[in-house]
Amino acid sequence: MSDHPERRSWSTPGGVVAALWVLAVLALGWLVLLVARGADPTGALLAGVAAVGLGLYAASGTKARPRLEAGPEGIVVRRLTWTRHVPWSRVDDVRVLRMRRFGRESSVLELDLRDVDDSERLVVLGRPELGSDPEDVAEELELLRPLR
Repeated sequence: MSDHPERRSWSTPGGVVAALWVLAVLALGWLVLLVARGADPTGALLAGVAAVGLGLYAASGTKARPRLEAGPEGIVVRRLTWTRHVPWSRVDDVRVLRMRRFGRESSVLELDLRDVDDSERLVVLGRPELGSDPEDVAEELELLRPLR
């Protein structure tokens, strides 16, 4: 999170991103070892999927920093392949969705955004992407958002 009171930002913690890179390299090493030993194709496929998935998640955590940024003029949302600058006038809703899965309650931040061509975009960010509780982030966004 940034220290400037008028601008706030949230992203995946650096330690988590580093751990993801380490796991992606280990999965790639596992794949190379399986292929070199002529192991069964199912194991190689599993190792390949793990290496690609972890690599993409680590790349996203590296490139899309900060994941969400907010200030008086609006918000910026970054993903692996795109970045959106959205003025507050085009942020239709900021809400927290709470759900119960596997006996645990979790929450995600949902942002209803409108692009310049008035197409709608729903952005969903969880605790791993924000590095903070989505409920706290929603509260801070509402404080930064100008009165309508």
